[in-house]
Amino acid sequence: MALDPGTLSQLLDAIRRFVDERLIPAEAEVAETDAIPAAIVAEMRELGLFGLTAPEEYGGLGLVMEEEVLAIFELGRAAPAFRSMFATNVSIGMQGIAIDGTAEQKAKYLPGLASGEIIGSFALTEPDVGSDAGSVKTTARRDGDVYVLNGTKRFITNAPHAGLFTVMARTDPAQKGAAGVSAFAVERGTPGLTTGKPEKKMGQQGAHVCDVIFDDCRVPASALIGGVEGQGFKTAMKVLDKGRLHIAAACVGLAERILDDMLAYAVGRRQFGRPLADFQLLQAMFADSKADAYAARCMVLDAARKRDAGQDVSVEASCAKMFASEAVGRIADRNVQVHGGNGYIREYRAEQLYRDARLFRIYEGTTQIQQIIIAKALTAEARGRAGL
Repeated sequence: MALDPGTLSQLLDAIRRFVDERLIPAEAEVAETDAIPAAIVAEMRELGLFGLTAPEEYGGLGLVMEEEVLAIFELGRAAPAFRSMFATNVSIGMQGIAIDGTAEQKAKYLPGLASGEIIGSFALTEPDVGSDAGSVKTTARRDGDVYVLNGTKRFITNAPHAGLFTVMARTDPAQKGAAGVSAFAVERGTPGLTTGKPEKKMGQQGAHVCDVIFDDCRVPASALIGGVEGQGFKTAMKVLDKGRLHIAAACVGLAERILDDMLAYAVGRRQFGRPLADFQLLQAMFADSKADAYAARCMVLDAARKRDAGQDVSVEASCAKMFASEAVGRIADRNVQVHGGNGYIREYRAEQLYRDARLFRIYEGTTQIQQIIIAKALTAEARGRAGL
């Protein structure tokens, strides 16, 4: 553990109070305005949320994976847009540099990412390339002491606000698949880099995504993360394994929040002269939801601890992300059902959280991508045992 138990407990208590006193009360405003108030973002910086996992020598808290998921369990109880504001810095928008960056890249960017002065963004997905990091079409051609980037990235979280992009691009067109992909740290303001109009989304208002376009974008050779070509896929996989556990933890937090909302409504709402909570068919929904949330929490913690122990958790991370994202979707759906007609009315928040939860099954790799990852690993292991 990076923190002693007392310090970790204090951090989690502070986050819990922040969620209960500042974030949850602001959910309706954020959903209505599609923006997180500047005062709340400033408080996020003061709490150190942008630097939860940044190394301590660069101004972060240096949380290990188990500590990170415990923090995200708490933060995930609020509408997901709040977490999204700082989560790219904690996870995919910073980790490529933190894990594989050169000493110069770390010194240049990590302090700003840890403080929240710089917003990081992870530019992998493309119009014709979703979760497959090995199939990127964006190119990075070496031209003397610079690389020239061309291509478009799609649905990039925090891109409208980002000051730094971790970009996956193909440096070797002759190498098909993962071997030809490299990672770059590209600053906003670099000539040839533009961002598109923020997308209007089904849910998670306040969390903004847009296209990132590279048109003969010239970046110095020193922007190549790690200083070695062809390592971008490996960097992406390290980042995504960690990011998937982070997302799974966010799903757990939201699932537990929704279950609390569901029970509070059922206990207080009366039909046929008695509380909704007394009806057995609804009680089955409560029980199923508790089992889903508990199982997801256990999976995330187990995978996080294995990662902290140095184990390869690519399969466990995919299992946790797949199960937790599907589970929170089921719980959000049951919550609307328990609320009945009120669940379809914005005032009750059930419909907002239902829409918010839907995205978890898509980003950081869809459920179907997780199934493919898990199945390929299982079949490869079985063939190895059989000597095939």
